[in-house]
Amino acid sequence: MQLPTDLIRTELASFETHFKKAVSSQSPMLERIMRYVVKRKGKQLRPMFVLLAAKLCGPINDSSYRAASLVELLHTATLVHDDVVDDSMERRGFFSVYALWKAKATVLIGDYLLAKGLLVSLENNDYRILHILSDAVRKMSEGELLQIQKARSLNIREEIYYEIIRNKTASLLASACAAGAWSTSRDEATTEKVRSFGEKTGMAFQIKDDLFDYASEKIGKPTGNDIKEKKLTLPLIYTLNNTDRETRRKIIYIVKNNNRNREKVNWVISKVEETGGIHYAREKMNAYKQEALAILHQFPESPERQALEDLVSFVTDRKY
Repeated sequence: MQLPTDLIRTELASFETHFKKAVSSQSPMLERIMRYVVKRKGKQLRPMFVLLAAKLCGPINDSSYRAASLVELLHTATLVHDDVVDDSMERRGFFSVYALWKAKATVLIGDYLLAKGLLVSLENNDYRILHILSDAVRKMSEGELLQIQKARSLNIREEIYYEIIRNKTASLLASACAAGAWSTSRDEATTEKVRSFGEKTGMAFQIKDDLFDYASEKIGKPTGNDIKEKKLTLPLIYTLNNTDRETRRKIIYIVKNNNRNREKVNWVISKVEETGGIHYAREKMNAYKQEALAILHQFPESPERQALEDLVSFVTDRKY
């Protein structure tokens, strides 16, 4: 499945210019680090959602590009901070900023990116867009902290899991779509509809990410990685709630105490598959996908609507 970039190829090129300008610095050290960050950006899914959501609701304008830049700045800042929290030496197959510049500088770099994002909006009076994205940052922090709290007991109910991923992951994608919609529509009802579409897509995105932990194909991160980090994802939560007491006790013991033992982690993965945890998570992912598409189909048929539909399919069909 290819990313639907043809419709916004020119706009993505303009976004690149806006983003490079947004991260620029007079400090030689920061400028060197920002060049490293810009060269190693990912697939730019979130700016694509911003620009396509904007185009769905009207002609793309400078506010749309600033919204896309703000989203990418906030996303990059959270990744930089995550690498410190997770003690991660690698990001997308390259050395992380944390690996090269260590913890103190990396935290400050993340703070710098957040500040630049705020300034991009404030200097251009994009107050509504700033409010939309600031709310996402709040929710992301709350989701991360809730996950840390619940990971200690390894006793997460399914509804708590949804709350975690709604805040931790889906909120940024929802806000990206909302910011794009607002930039061209200036209409609250339209913006809320597109925000809801982004949230449903974000939920499907995170469940797909969770499923990678149980895949055998090469996916860019080690299979069983979430188990090693003691993260309870949907396939494992389903298994713990639908297996016998002895198996449940053994799974919890392994996740708590033997999560670095490859053989024992593989045993947990096999139990998740046997119990139907993977199948259940796929069904939930596809349910969120269909909910997202149902919202999208409330808009008139157009190339932009089709591109967003293709982007949703990419999110749920991707191999990494």
